[in-house]
Amino acid sequence: MKLAAIDIGSNAARLQISAVLEYAGAVSFKKIEYVRFALRLGHDVFTTGRISPEAEARFAKLLRCYQLLLELHEVDDYLICATSAMREAENAAEVVARVQQSLGLTIQVIDGNQEAELISRVVRRTLADNRPHLHVDVGGGSTELTLYVNRQKTASRSFRVGSVRQLERTESPAEWEAMRNWLETNVPPGDQPPLAVGTGGNISKIYELSNRRAAPISLEEIDRVQQYVASLSLAERIQRLQLNPDRADVIVPAAQIYLAAMRWAKAQEMLVPNLGLKDGMLEWLYEQRRSVVEGP
Repeated sequence: MKLAAIDIGSNAARLQISAVLEYAGAVSFKKIEYVRFALRLGHDVFTTGRISPEAEARFAKLLRCYQLLLELHEVDDYLICATSAMREAENAAEVVARVQQSLGLTIQVIDGNQEAELISRVVRRTLADNRPHLHVDVGGGSTELTLYVNRQKTASRSFRVGSVRQLERTESPAEWEAMRNWLETNVPPGDQPPLAVGTGGNISKIYELSNRRAAPISLEEIDRVQQYVASLSLAERIQRLQLNPDRADVIVPAAQIYLAAMRWAKAQEMLVPNLGLKDGMLEWLYEQRRSVVEGP
């Protein structure tokens, strides 16, 4: 069986096609195709509140390309989810309807809680032990925080704080304050600080730049990498660090969000499992298909 997930974020749109492998009672997902394109829907939405005709045209072209890949790989089923930029765009419903009419593709615009829940499906398996864990997922338009105690989710909330918003200077100070208050209220007091779990392309790139290998990264190391990248010009980030242009400008504001969340939660280390929304989408899609086949 082949399944596909298309994650339409505020900064980039990602397609992953995976083969479902079932062996000895275990299920795994083998990636056979992955494409990331810097669509930047958030640039329009967070400044004007709408998706422009030009952005919509690029969006439709990209989805047509992804649709061709689905057909070439003979995918059995797919799921398309759009997050912060699309859910805030005044004309999102019209854009989604036109895509449905022209391409026959169904897009689900999910809210912050649904986004957090999908990511949580795969992240909870990475929890190191029974100590408190704080999952921090930073996107272009929103940050999802989920707290686990004894491996059980105890609180979750989405905040309109994101790397593209910060780059466009459209964030609300009140939203930052709300995130700080939420963390200080929900993180359990005690001698053992939570271990953070970071997901998102920017923290994965920061982890790579730190040259860590299969170990948590410290708050100080994230801060060191952030300060180093911030000291470079945009051109130097692209040429010396070989960052994609759409990564080079958002990685510093994204790092600032991860660091703020860790400091407010008093977390000193972060696991970076290189998982994201698309992985949770694939798992959810597989479980839905299995439930239909097996029945209640």
